[in-house]
Amino acid sequence: MTTTTHRRHRPPRLGPVAERRGSRRTSAFLARRSLKFHRRSWAAVFAATAAAVALLGAFAMVIGSLLLAQPPVDRYAGADAVVAAGQKVSYTAKPWGSEPKTTSAYLSERVRLDRSVLAEVAAADGVAKAIADDSVPVAVGDGETAVGRSWASAELTPYELAAGRAPQTSGEVVLDSALLPAGTGPGDTVKLQADGAARSYTVSGVADTGHRSGAPAVFFTERKLTALAGHPGTVDAIGVVAERGVSPTSVRDSVRDAVTDRTGAGTGVDVLTGPERGQAEHLDALGGRGDLLALLGSIAGTVVMVALLVIASTLSQAVHQRSGELALLRAVGATPRRLRSAIGRESGRVAAAAAVLGAFGSVPLGLLMRSLLTTDALPLPVPVWLPFAAGAAAAVFVALAARPVAMLAARGITRMRPSAALGAAGAPEPGSPGRFRTVAGLLLAVVGVSSAGLATSQGPQAAAVAASGAATSLIIAVALLGPWIARAAMRVLGAPVRGAGGVSGFLAAKSARAHNRRLGAAITPIVLVVAFVCVQLAAAETMQRSADREAAAALRADLVVTGPAAGLPAGAADAVRAVPGVTGATGVLRSSVVLAHREVGEPMLDRLPVLGVTASELSSTLDPRVTAGTLTKLTGKGTVAVGADRAESLGVGTGDVVKLRLGDGTGVSLRVVALYERALGLGEFMLPREGLAAHVSAARDERILVGTQGPSGAEAGAGVSAAVREALAPYSGVQVRAATADDVRISPATSEQDDALIIIGVGVIGGFSLLAVVSTLALITVGRRGEFRLLRMVGAGRRQVSRTLLVETGLVSVAGLAVGTLVAAVPLVAFSVSVTGAMPYLPPAQYGALAAAVVVAATIGTVGPGSSGGRFALKSRAG
Repeated sequence: MTTTTHRRHRPPRLGPVAERRGSRRTSAFLARRSLKFHRRSWAAVFAATAAAVALLGAFAMVIGSLLLAQPPVDRYAGADAVVAAGQKVSYTAKPWGSEPKTTSAYLSERVRLDRSVLAEVAAADGVAKAIADDSVPVAVGDGETAVGRSWASAELTPYELAAGRAPQTSGEVVLDSALLPAGTGPGDTVKLQADGAARSYTVSGVADTGHRSGAPAVFFTERKLTALAGHPGTVDAIGVVAERGVSPTSVRDSVRDAVTDRTGAGTGVDVLTGPERGQAEHLDALGGRGDLLALLGSIAGTVVMVALLVIASTLSQAVHQRSGELALLRAVGATPRRLRSAIGRESGRVAAAAAVLGAFGSVPLGLLMRSLLTTDALPLPVPVWLPFAAGAAAAVFVALAARPVAMLAARGITRMRPSAALGAAGAPEPGSPGRFRTVAGLLLAVVGVSSAGLATSQGPQAAAVAASGAATSLIIAVALLGPWIARAAMRVLGAPVRGAGGVSGFLAAKSARAHNRRLGAAITPIVLVVAFVCVQLAAAETMQRSADREAAAALRADLVVTGPAAGLPAGAADAVRAVPGVTGATGVLRSSVVLAHREVGEPMLDRLPVLGVTASELSSTLDPRVTAGTLTKLTGKGTVAVGADRAESLGVGTGDVVKLRLGDGTGVSLRVVALYERALGLGEFMLPREGLAAHVSAARDERILVGTQGPSGAEAGAGVSAAVREALAPYSGVQVRAATADDVRISPATSEQDDALIIIGVGVIGGFSLLAVVSTLALITVGRRGEFRLLRMVGAGRRQVSRTLLVETGLVSVAGLAVGTLVAAVPLVAFSVSVTGAMPYLPPAQYGALAAAVVVAATIGTVGPGSSGGRFALKSRAG
């Protein structure tokens, strides 16, 4: 008998390459199936990712446009090159334990060239003409603003005579055709105000230009213009016309060599060609660009943090809601590598598709942001390649970040053994985060509170940086500690919810208590939007409110005199002082100073606005609340009054010396004659007007503060006002009205740039954060369809389930608003106490609007998917 032995058949062992191919095919199959059956969950991730790419791409586009921006060339469009003094100052210092560093700042006032440079430039190779160009502000007629120039400089724009002839005497002018009154021509007279009271000039000619976008011009003889300018030894700039056939680049090099030979180094003198010529016209454009870049860079850093936090939160929640499915796959033999690959492919496909859509969406959003920030002095260019490059960079960044985030979120399931995964497939979610996440969250919370504490002992700039760091650290800490925060919130809100909500409240409280992780994920985006918006709005509002209070308290003047945009000549204040009933009148001359100092060891150059005042007239016009010294000594060219807080940070007192650079870069050592309290409203330095006037582009008062005496009442005030108006009749465009705090505030309450940054910071980023609230809550609600179905099967009515969702929406909204307000309060209190000495303030209407927006977004994200996407779950009953 023959016995046949049957051997067990074993499939052939695959090689490494075949195994990897099979793994990839399996991962691709799982990813496709999952995308098909989890469309609703991935839709929320898709929306959040696309919005994040659009926001990041828009910021990249605006920042790129700012980096490319140059002031427009108007006045020097006809010049091949422009020679001007450098408008930057530098400061070098050695930080703690580091190599020396240099920082720079732009100057706000015109730095002038020595007039002898003109001959050196004219002698350079390839130069046909070197033309000195000075300017003075001029008011035409009833106050229309114009620029006074010499007729020789008309070639630099270029202007050409349309009628008449060039001016030949000091009483003749050539008018820009844009300024010509109707019915006026050569031989007629026009009233102009330049160096004093308005006077009549004869119009010798009319000029026109085909390149007009700046202020219109009035042309005097060169001798008359030099006298009006008041600085015969210096010149604003030198326009260069090259010889025929000589390129601007060649003439630039030859002029630069000539200037270098003369000065020995050439530092402090710029030779500008091409688009750079606009820098000689718009002095503060590049300085404003640098400030705007710093602000947008700070906001962009926050945007990146917000975008990554939102994407990580939604992806983690989407993966977490499928933990049972993933555990089952692991239990039936799917390898960790295949699961990770499937999840990575799945999230990568969603992120890639969303990134493409977001990249296209970044273009209109970026153009909108650009339109808010562009100005006449600094138009923001948008080359064809810039939107595509910005959108593509944002899309690649987000698409690359999404895959590892999703794979990291699934690491707990994919690392399980199959036997353990079988038990985890039906297990409830853990009630607390992992140890690493908890420790990291606690460390970030400690860092945030410590940064806020550090801000209370720093100067304004360092305090703002520390407070911003504290807010960022605390927001991330909330995201990491979400389940713990949810548990604490339920201990506080659980009883009121159960008591006020009836059966629905009972169900909502039980559901929230059983799912701390889910509740924490729902609260996090609300905390993000509340904390971010509160910090942005309250910081600006607190500063403005404190400055308004100090300016109002400092104001002693009853009347204020304002003039045309060109300003008021110094003689106007003298005319006001001679009016009976006037006890004092000081012109307000505005400028800036640059302070070099160290902050946390780093070299810093702060450009600070200052007021130039007449000390003898302050007793009845302005009270800065002097705490030491006296303002009567604020005279001449070597004195300064300093805000008390700034004096403390500099370690100076009355009698000490402070080193500053004035607005035109002139370094001065000023003796401190007084310290005062109201620096937030009036500025941190106050200088005598006579000492400041020689260092500004045009010594014109912005306004005149007028103190009066005698019987009070409307009739008495009207009488003095009429007398002042009569005394100023020879001056053009003068208005007299009651004085307000805005007349003495060191800076305007709001500017167009401030409004634009608020719209970008609060509107755009806040809107994105609200979208994140909707996406996250919609994702969570879609993942609860099984829970809703079970409630219906055990007898809960449809209205009860809907009311439960509403109660949960209220619970999440209240918890998120409370935690977000607390997170915002920590850095805001530190910043406000450090800078203003007061508690932060946010108008109730603004906070109410924020709370309403949060509640609406939470309702849309929770009730919408619960009533539409989960319609079957709500309608079905037990069979």
